[in-house]
Order: sequence, then structure tokens, then C-alpha cells
Amino acid sequence: MRFKEVLTYDDVLLVPQYSDIESRREVDIGNELHEKIYLELPIISSPMDTVTESTMALAMNDAGGLGIIHRYNSIEEQVGQVKKIKKTLGGWASEKSFFLAAAVGMTGDYRERASELISYGAKVICIDVAHGHHILMKKAIQTLKKDYEKDIHIMAGNIATLQGFNDLADWGADSIRCNIGGGSICSTRVQTGHGIPGLQTILECSRSDRNAKIIADGGIRFSGDIVKAIAAGADFVMLGSLLAGTDESPGNTIVSKLSIKRKVYRGMASKEAQFDWKGEHSSNEGISTTVPYRGRVKNVLKDLRDGIVSGFSYSGARTIEELQATAKFIRQTNAGLDEGKTHILRRH
Repeated sequence: MRFKEVLTYDDVLLVPQYSDIESRREVDIGNELHEKIYLELPIISSPMDTVTESTMALAMNDAGGLGIIHRYNSIEEQVGQVKKIKKTLGGWASEKSFFLAAAVGMTGDYRERASELISYGAKVICIDVAHGHHILMKKAIQTLKKDYEKDIHIMAGNIATLQGFNDLADWGADSIRCNIGGGSICSTRVQTGHGIPGLQTILECSRSDRNAKIIADGGIRFSGDIVKAIAAGADFVMLGSLLAGTDESPGNTIVSKLSIKRKVYRGMASKEAQFDWKGEHSSNEGISTTVPYRGRVKNVLKDLRDGIVSGFSYSGARTIEELQATAKFIRQTNAGLDEGKTHILRRH
């Protein structure tokens, strides 16, 4: 049996190139998700119950990104999060610049849930499942497309292969979440033996001739990984752990006896999340843990934006299109990876 060599973020670096960018203000990292939906920041917050509810969605919008309100609750509770956003915004007039996005499943009440969310102004419906290259995903996409035609943007996933990307696009998905098993609290690859390293998935899906947007989802730990994902062909990235632990992420702040603050962060396939959602668990492909408290998410997003813009400038690129056209990847050894880290503190 022959094995194909595949790559993830730590395996590669982008080659610095000549740049005529005199100010980083010249760099525009925005991108169009859908007609009339332009995001100034190509970051989408994950539809997880410890990442995105109304407060995070509003903060993501303020920063120029997008927040997907999670589905791990009743329809009434999810709609309640939508209502919180509408009250905060003060009416329909101020919602023109707010892109309401929410998740549904691909079985059960997904059709009713989507109907309620759309009636309250949702423009993006994310069909959120772990393994999206599936007959039930095909049925869900085609059903919602038939129900709402071009009134909504359908985001779907997750997938790991070019064939999966092409199939979801052909079924009607407007954007597709690409990666399986690469999240910081996801254990799918350990539990099932299936998956493809995250950057390789983006490289494969970027070969598609379909028009669906590529969303790199999972395995991104630093702003440099975001730059690599976009250079490889992603239009947007979806983040979970990098946004967890902030004021805007759901859940209470836990204070230890030493006054150290932390917040819960868990995978939606973890036993804990499934028990809280439906009183039982049918899989165990995630973990529940706590992460350090990180303050306001706008500061986290600013740091990420600054790193992304800086990354573009090192390739001499002013836009996403320019970066993808000019980026040059090289392989690095483990020694090269170690050399690139801030290693001076290890000398003491």
C-alpha cells in the first residue's frame, strides 16, 4: 500500500517576498461571504455552546467578522438568543449592517428551527454536523434550498476531501467548513482513526472549480496559521479555542483559590456537552476542559487582525486574492519549527 504525504500548519512556512507596501493600512483582509454579506475580518466564530451566543455574535459583528449562534438547545432558547440581539440593536433599521447567522442540524427539527431563525432575520444558516459528506446532509441542503431559494446563505460541513467539497457545493452549499478532527478539543481522529491534517484539506479543496467559499475550520492556533490557511486557498477561517475564555463566550468565569480565572471550553461531541443538550451521549469525540480567562474578545480579535495584516505584508500582498496568487510555501524540519519559536527563555 502506498501512502500519500500530507501536510499541516507546522509543516510549512510562507517565504518572505519583496513588498512595496509602505503602510499596513494598505492591506485589506476583507472578503465577500455572499451577495451583500462582506466581512472586513475573515474570521467566523464557531457554533459551540462555549463560544457563540448573542454576546459573541454582536462582538464578532463589531469587529467585522461573523458569529454563528450554536444549536445545542431548544428552538425557543436559540430564538431567545436571536431576540437578545434584536433588542440590543434597537429595531430592524439598525440590523442592515448586522449579519445574523445561526446553526441547525441535518435531522430532527432542523427545518422548523431554520424557519424560526429565518423569520427573525437570519441570513446565514449553518448546517452543523461532524461528518458532512453524508446523504442526510444532501437532503438537508436541498430541502432548505427548496424552501428558501436564494433568500439565505447556506453554510455546511464539515468535510475533509475535495470530493466532499464538490459534492456539498453541487448539493447547494454556498460555503463549506473544511477539516475533520483538527480542533483543539476534538478527538475524532483518535476515536475513529479518520481525518486529514487541516492544511492539506484546504490545499485539496482549493483545487475545486466550484464557487462555494472555503472555510478553514480546526487546527488554527495562531494568527500565522490563519495566514497560511488563507494563502492555501481558504476564504475564511472558523475559530473556537482562540475565542474561548473571553468575556463574550458563554459560561461563568471560574476563580481558583489563587484568584486565577478560567472558563469552560468543550467539544460538542464530548460527553458533557451531549448530556447537557439531550440527556445522553451517542459518541465520545471531544473533551471538556477549562481555558485561561482572556478578557474582552475585541482585544483578541485585534491581535489576530494585526498578525494577519503583518503576514500579508511579508508576502507583499494587499488582498486575499493577491496573497493566494503570490504565496510560496516551503517545508520545514522539526528543527526549523523549533528555531522559529521564542526559545530564549529555555536557556535559563
